[in-house]
Amino acid sequence: MSATDAVIIDVINRTKRRERDRKAVRIWLGVVIFTLFCLVLVGGATRLTDSGLSITEWKPIHGVIPPLSAEEWDEEFRLYQRIPQYQQVNKGMTVDEFKSIFWWEWAHRFLARSIGVVFALPLIFFWVTGRIEKRLRWPLVGVLALGGFQGFIGWWMVSSGLTKLVSVSQYRLATHLVIACLIFAACVWIMRGLSPHSDDAAPEGRAKAGAVLVAAMSLFQIYLGALVAGLDAGFSYNTWPLMDGAVIPGDLFIQQPWWINLFENPKTVQFVHRIGAYALLAVALWHMVAVLRAAPGTTHARRSVLLFGLICLQAVIGIATLLMQVPLDLALAHQAGALIVLGFAVAHWRGFVGEYAPETAVEIRS
Repeated sequence: MSATDAVIIDVINRTKRRERDRKAVRIWLGVVIFTLFCLVLVGGATRLTDSGLSITEWKPIHGVIPPLSAEEWDEEFRLYQRIPQYQQVNKGMTVDEFKSIFWWEWAHRFLARSIGVVFALPLIFFWVTGRIEKRLRWPLVGVLALGGFQGFIGWWMVSSGLTKLVSVSQYRLATHLVIACLIFAACVWIMRGLSPHSDDAAPEGRAKAGAVLVAAMSLFQIYLGALVAGLDAGFSYNTWPLMDGAVIPGDLFIQQPWWINLFENPKTVQFVHRIGAYALLAVALWHMVAVLRAAPGTTHARRSVLLFGLICLQAVIGIATLLMQVPLDLALAHQAGALIVLGFAVAHWRGFVGEYAPETAVEIRS
């Protein structure tokens, strides 16, 4: 066997090993993404059922064990009875009724803890065995650190409803959800970068900028939706396309200073969320047309069409949720749709960038 043949065989083996390692990492990140998806939905159900304040202490380790006896349930219930939500909203609640909200919050925290394990242990294993490419090691550590910080943000959010408010602060709720979505989007971005891409040339210019804009607007729309959820703004003005009998309702800036309405006036917050949906839909349509013109028949064009379709479907679910006054199943479908749109938008954007190039190259000289 000549030296050239040996080098070629070595290159082939390295390529196969890299593909095998990338596939393993993709599967792991896929499990993480699915777990994050479930976590956000359980968090949404926790908010919609007003269960988020049922656990009034932060026990990062010990809290994984729920009450196991009648005495422990009574103790947990007594802690809940001290906060304003019980005293002003749920006074007279029985222990059995308390259990129904406790389990939602416990499940949400349990899933959050589980993600730490699902992410950290395989990361250590892949790192030690050399399966994670060097360029991805510290970005993945950064995602893990952001996840740890998210645990603190979650408690910071819950603590806002333990002394004066009867629910958590909409500001902190929105922060908590956006960080979760950033972690979700980062995992999608990395997983997509490790996936094989088509040979279709990606269009540049406005087509690529549109992909970035749709992804950014999808995340911002989730932020606006979190404000709506935090203020229970979806339970009022349940008509469409008019809102309070008008295209642009009155009293949008009744509070002073005017900008506070954007965060604390339920009417204004819902209206801005509606406008954000229209804007996202329009930008997705513009982007689809731009890609179809710039790169017809390519995977990029097909993805832009699918992305626009997903956003249209999400809009329909959102309208139905509003008209039916936010039933739990539709509200969770709307939240799931938001995550699917965000994930697909990020993957679509990544398609314009391409997969990660091999870290090493072998030059064959004669």
